[in-house]
Amino acid sequence: MDPRDRVAVTPEAAGGPAGPCAMVLFGAAGDLIKRKLMPAIYNLAKGRLLPEQFAIVGVSIEPFTTEEFRQRMTQDIRQYAVGGVDVASWEWFAKRLYYLSGDFKDPQLYEKLADTLAQVEKEQNTQGNRLFYLATSPEFFPGVVQQLGAARLAREEGQQWRRVVIEKPFGHDLASAVALNRAIGEVLEEKQTYRIDHYLGKETVQNILAFRFANGIFEPVWNRRYVDHVQVTVAEELGVELRGGYYETAGALRDMVPNHIFQLITLTAMEPPISFDAEAVHDEQTKVLRAIQPIRPERVLDQTVRGQYGEGALGGQRVPGYRGEPRVAADSQTPTYVAMALHIDNWRWAGVPFYLRTGKRLQSRATQIVIRFHCPPFVLFRKTSVEQIPPNELVINIQPDEGISLRFEAKVPGPAVRLGAVNMDFQYADYFGATPSTGYETLIYDCMLGDPTLFQRADMVEAAWTVVQPVLDVWKALPPRDFPNYAAGSWGPSQADELLRREGREWRDPTRPGPRHPAAPATAKS
Repeated sequence: MDPRDRVAVTPEAAGGPAGPCAMVLFGAAGDLIKRKLMPAIYNLAKGRLLPEQFAIVGVSIEPFTTEEFRQRMTQDIRQYAVGGVDVASWEWFAKRLYYLSGDFKDPQLYEKLADTLAQVEKEQNTQGNRLFYLATSPEFFPGVVQQLGAARLAREEGQQWRRVVIEKPFGHDLASAVALNRAIGEVLEEKQTYRIDHYLGKETVQNILAFRFANGIFEPVWNRRYVDHVQVTVAEELGVELRGGYYETAGALRDMVPNHIFQLITLTAMEPPISFDAEAVHDEQTKVLRAIQPIRPERVLDQTVRGQYGEGALGGQRVPGYRGEPRVAADSQTPTYVAMALHIDNWRWAGVPFYLRTGKRLQSRATQIVIRFHCPPFVLFRKTSVEQIPPNELVINIQPDEGISLRFEAKVPGPAVRLGAVNMDFQYADYFGATPSTGYETLIYDCMLGDPTLFQRADMVEAAWTVVQPVLDVWKALPPRDFPNYAAGSWGPSQADELLRREGREWRDPTRPGPRHPAAPATAKS
């Protein structure tokens, strides 16, 4: 009996296992592999979504043997597995792990890799299909791809496929993104290139399209006539921890906005695609990015806010400011927070501001999209005790608790006309159960199937950087004078509140179920 038969099959298993392949993990000794990728691939194995003819070849500079690599992964999976480890299932998995030590810049490494893959194909019958995953520092991306090309490892022959997964950040500005696309395009076809963003592996992100286009009651009001504005919040409690060296070269804007946040905005704002085919979805996402009005240099300081956290308290404990973190300069000017007001200049969204904010060391971990609708006319309630009518609000919670909440007004029981806010809440775990996940399972599975829908296309990447570039240029020319300008454990700098307040709006507090009318604190659950 296959030992994986002893493990509960996830709902995704209805799609069946992927076809035979060997997966090559560059950077196999790194944190991303042990914390996220290996647990995700193991979850696919438990869910019977991996084929019998499967293998992983880890590649890194550390001088491990294959047996040592298997032992390390066995230790790590016990610590980082999100759904527990079944001994028999892991044994099935571990015997498919191989390891190759070498320098990513050394052509001989790729000759050895070709020999190792040939051996793996004989032992595990992977049939020549190969998925190369670049879990490395971005500086190695173009070099590794070009070495794969020079060694003919990326060349597709007959029915055998070759695909390359590239982690973010995909460039650090528009020019570098264009250059990276060009370098990759010299070796790979676009259909072989998978620019991964783990946010798109979250169920609620994928559900945005289903929610919008499978429900006839929402799409008719999803436009400028009914929507007042949209908010996107990606808040993190954590600081930079041990990633100070990387973060000093990136900052909040580069790290989060052109990828994670713009993906959320495009899925929220796009027109209905003609199908869920990858090209059709990407076409509509790209149209949104190209419709975002570039912020004129003279307006950058009015439409954007940058911040850096200082000392503060989280969970009752004092935490250091950004400049006190390891590998961070004592006078660092790197932003750990960014807020922006964007406008999408198309027929659906003209005049509707899209506000985004993201930052580290904020009060709570939360990622959510808020659709706030126009307030209805007040005339009907003038001669009642009602003083104001709060706007309806739709909240798509992406993490930590995946779900959707709709807030509307209802009459409070009694002889007087009084209104109370009611929240109808849908939680994924309540309705569909909780499936252990790192956020990478669906994405890796799609790579094996050859479905690029949840990955960024080259023109999408460049369109996103085109929006961000004017902000980068102005911020570079005018360094901040007030850093640090928000305390750890707060919701960011006061300028971010002012960004909305001067237009008569305010940020939604992600820690609350929803704004409450003072007359009625009760909620209703669907």
